[in-house]
Amino acid sequence: QSCFSVNTIMRTQSLRDGDVIFSQGKRFAFGFFSVGTSKLRYVGIWYAQVSEQTVVWVANRDLPINDTSGHIKFSSRGNLCVYASANGTEPIWSTDVVDTISEPALVAKLSDSGNLVLLDPLTGKSFWESFNHPTNTFLPFMKFGYTRQDGLDRFMTSWRSPDDPGFGNFTYRIDRRGFPQMMMYKGPTLWWRSGSWTGQRWSGVPEMTNKFIFNVSFVNNPDEVTITYG
Repeated sequence: QSCFSVNTIMRTQSLRDGDVIFSQGKRFAFGFFSVGTSKLRYVGIWYAQVSEQTVVWVANRDLPINDTSGHIKFSSRGNLCVYASANGTEPIWSTDVVDTISEPALVAKLSDSGNLVLLDPLTGKSFWESFNHPTNTFLPFMKFGYTRQDGLDRFMTSWRSPDDPGFGNFTYRIDRRGFPQMMMYKGPTLWWRSGSWTGQRWSGVPEMTNKFIFNVSFVNNPDEVTITYG
C-alpha cells in the first residue's frame, strides 16, 4: 500500500488501488477499500486512526470494481473520477461539475473534518465537496439539509447491508414542510420523526438538553433549512 504524504491529489496525479491519501492531521484517509468478506472494491473516506475500519463516505456505492485495477484521476475536463481500470475512458463515478469548471489547476483536498473538496488552490474556491453528498454518516461540521443558493438537499441513505455500501432502504432527511423536522423513512414509509425544533432541541428528542454532547445549530429561513453540529 502506497501512502501519499500530502492531503491533496494534484491535477496531474492519479491514485491506484492501494494508494491512500491522508488528511493533514491523519484523522481521515481516502482511497480504495473492501467491506467485510467482500472482494469488491469501493472508493471512499474512512477514519485513519480507528482500528476497525469505519467508512464515512463512499463514491461508487452501486458500482463497485470487481478487482484491484481501479484508478482515481482527473478527467480532461477537470472532474475527479473513478475508473475501473487504468485505461478506462468512461468513469464509474465523477464529481460531475464539469459545467462550472474552467480552471486548469484544480486539486482534490482531504480535510481533517473528513470532507473531500475539489477546489482552486489559489483562490480557495470550492467547486464540489463530499459533505454536500453524504452517504450514511453525519459528520461534525457537515451542513445537513437544504440550501436555496445551490439547490442542494443533503440527506443520508443507509447501506444495503454491513458488507454492501450500496443504497439501502432507509433515508434520513429534513422535511421542510410546515415546521421542519428530521424524518426517517423505510422506503416510502415514515419510520420516525424528531418533532419540530424548539430553539434548543427537537421536541421529540428530550435527551437533547443543554448539556447535550453536541453543539447543535439549526437554521430555518427562506435561504436554507439546515442543521450542523460540532
